[in-house]
Amino acid sequence: MQGSKPIQKTVPFSLSHIEELEKEYPTPFHVYDEEAIRAGSRRLYKAFSWVPTTDGKEGGFKNYFAVKALPNPYILRLLHEEGMGADCSSLPELLLSDAVGIKGEEIMFTSNDTPAEEFVQAKKLGAIINLDDITHLDFLEKIAGIPDLICFRYNPGDDYSHGNPIIGNPSEAKYGLTHDQILKAYQLAQQKGATRFGLHAMIVSNQRDEKILADAARLLFELAVEIHEKTKIKVEFINLGGGIGIPYSPVDHQVDIEDYARRVHEHYNEIIVKNGLSPIRIVMESGRAVTGPYGYLVSRVRHVAKKHRDYVGLDACMANLMRPAFYGAYHHITVLGKEDRPLDHVYDVTGSLCENNDKFAVQRVLPEISPGDLMVIHETGAHGSAMGFNYNGKLRSAEFLMQKGGRFKLIRRAETASDYFATLDFEGSDFAGLAKKTVSSPSKAGNRKQ
Repeated sequence: MQGSKPIQKTVPFSLSHIEELEKEYPTPFHVYDEEAIRAGSRRLYKAFSWVPTTDGKEGGFKNYFAVKALPNPYILRLLHEEGMGADCSSLPELLLSDAVGIKGEEIMFTSNDTPAEEFVQAKKLGAIINLDDITHLDFLEKIAGIPDLICFRYNPGDDYSHGNPIIGNPSEAKYGLTHDQILKAYQLAQQKGATRFGLHAMIVSNQRDEKILADAARLLFELAVEIHEKTKIKVEFINLGGGIGIPYSPVDHQVDIEDYARRVHEHYNEIIVKNGLSPIRIVMESGRAVTGPYGYLVSRVRHVAKKHRDYVGLDACMANLMRPAFYGAYHHITVLGKEDRPLDHVYDVTGSLCENNDKFAVQRVLPEISPGDLMVIHETGAHGSAMGFNYNGKLRSAEFLMQKGGRFKLIRRAETASDYFATLDFEGSDFAGLAKKTVSSPSKAGNRKQ
């Protein structure tokens, strides 16, 4: 591997940009490229511009951004400006979406094992409620009432064989209604007063094969025809789910959004139009493909150690990016200022967590690394900061939005020791004195201007 020259990725900022930012904000932190996010969003909408509205005109497509991918109000607001809604799965996500101006049926509420208060809040906000189980229909009726518009999530089981390690095979997944259940569910919902209906399935994840993605749409189109034939119910929209993958590795295939949209259009004409069901709106809940490629985790090298292997120790850890440890996922790494150096060293790139799987890369070919180098880990714009945690007392890092002209806007400050202790009850206990000394005195980094 030594001396090889793998394909490299570029970053939208320079070493001098980050060094200037570091004068006020210490690493690690995430950076999101606003202009790239907007451009990608517009490309998605243009590709699906053929989708009809309920009156048959074009413009019926909508992406409900999966809030779980990057739950930040600045991100949600800019995506809403680009025409997107919000796909929510919890009470905080509902409240966050509503707070930034995403209202009513611009919110899709898809959850599982759902508590009563979340159904109540979703109904109060006028969100589209997407039920994950047939028994939830009676539960919803009892605690909140049946809305006029209701959606059901379908699980095709063994009828669909394109599962993957992230989402699993449908037949083994906890999500969605079976074929027999979903036919009964529409009839029961209609009996309970619902007059408008949607259909949904989320059966692929990080899928980069356009044919497989389109096959999921075909399956739902065929089901919509069957539902109409057997129940006389016509769905108003079909939610294709998310699942559009991104090329984490430089050699990965990048989804051709236009080709994917073309294939879906062909299936739509062959199945929906042919059976007289058009117009049916098409929506999806893409998150990873919308923000994932345009996020970067920036981290300083603390130590370089030579043991049985050579190790690069960063000031970031899996609390800042869990995917490599959790999924064994590949994330590309750029060393700022050394982009043109020969790739002639092999390292494990690690964090400081007390877990041996706290590694961003294993036996990765990189230029020679020295303490103090700045590393950029790519594709952290989805399921990066969002999956952060505080195990080992690790604090979550700041997030920046890189705006036009190379301006960096702080959109989440870094956590401090005070934040970490904020939910603990020291008052009236033997630890009150310790609390005053420790909890109320954040570190110098925590006191930096935010």
